[in-house]
Amino acid sequence: MSTAHLYIGYRPGVRSDTPTVSFELYPPRSPSRGSGVWAGIGRLIDTAPDYVSVTYGAAGKSTDTRDRSVQVLLNVLDRHRDLPAVAHLTCLGSTREELTLLVRLLLRAGIRDFLALRGDPPGGDPHYQPPAGGPTRAVELVRLIREIAAEELPLGVGRGYNGAGAASAARPEDYVSIAVAAYPATGGQARANDIAALAEKEQAGADYAITQVFYSPEEYASMVRELSMVGSRLPIVPGIMPLHDLKRLRTMEKLAGIPVPKHIERIFSQTTSPERLVRDTLSATVELIGGVLDAGAPGIHLYTFNRPRPTLDILEYLRASGYLGRNTGVRTPSDPHVDTELVSLALRRMTPSYY
Repeated sequence: MSTAHLYIGYRPGVRSDTPTVSFELYPPRSPSRGSGVWAGIGRLIDTAPDYVSVTYGAAGKSTDTRDRSVQVLLNVLDRHRDLPAVAHLTCLGSTREELTLLVRLLLRAGIRDFLALRGDPPGGDPHYQPPAGGPTRAVELVRLIREIAAEELPLGVGRGYNGAGAASAARPEDYVSIAVAAYPATGGQARANDIAALAEKEQAGADYAITQVFYSPEEYASMVRELSMVGSRLPIVPGIMPLHDLKRLRTMEKLAGIPVPKHIERIFSQTTSPERLVRDTLSATVELIGGVLDAGAPGIHLYTFNRPRPTLDILEYLRASGYLGRNTGVRTPSDPHVDTELVSLALRRMTPSYY
């Protein structure tokens, strides 16, 4: 089944009893790093996520980078046949014909899940001119994928917007799910534009959205409320970045323009012991996750950067404490206190690459 089936019955703002857990994986930067990357991916997949996504080379990246992304996707499908693997696709910089061929090839290889993104201009060139006739907006890519899916897998077409609707497909295993991006860390006109874009993507055939990094549960909750106010019921899955690495947070700040909050900065500036740093950054991450689950998030999507240790520690705590609804623990999402025993376990297993 495709990932869209996981969010059938979603109700905005209502807490899920069984929120999903998914990971974003990254292709190796070079062939020589492949074995190390696969070791990390294997440890993550051993935790039984509901699905994984694999980043795709952005426009302007080499063909080799994109090929490695596709290879990771196909390897995941081959080694873990019951695990949905979501292919990231960017449209800016590609012609319609190139994208059509790629989507057809991925569908014929067994891919049934896509994350449709606009992407960035090659090299960040502000004067970049895309190929004539090529899609320049994610919503165009959503429509294109739906069009190709209807041709390739007609029994998988739903009766919702533009062929969407996982629950209504005659052959559910052939249904093609399409995720899109959402941006909670915005306000004013930028937020209004994003709400309008999400509603348009839903009507083009998107099944759910995965957010870019953000740091406040209220940013997520307000986006869901505003989306509901325009009549959209698009499930919004929060993308969560483990907060253990200040350097990586700074990099994300430069790339996405999302400042690192002062309370996160203080954890790193005021903490002297490794154990305290693990405890406090884990606590901050869990508090964020608890907040979005309280706000009705249908799941969490963890940006792993192929570093298993931080992600595994987060999951161990969440599952042991009952945050994810997979046991009958007494802890509730509004109690983000981190057990020192779990932190000690994390420290005993911690590898030098944790930080």
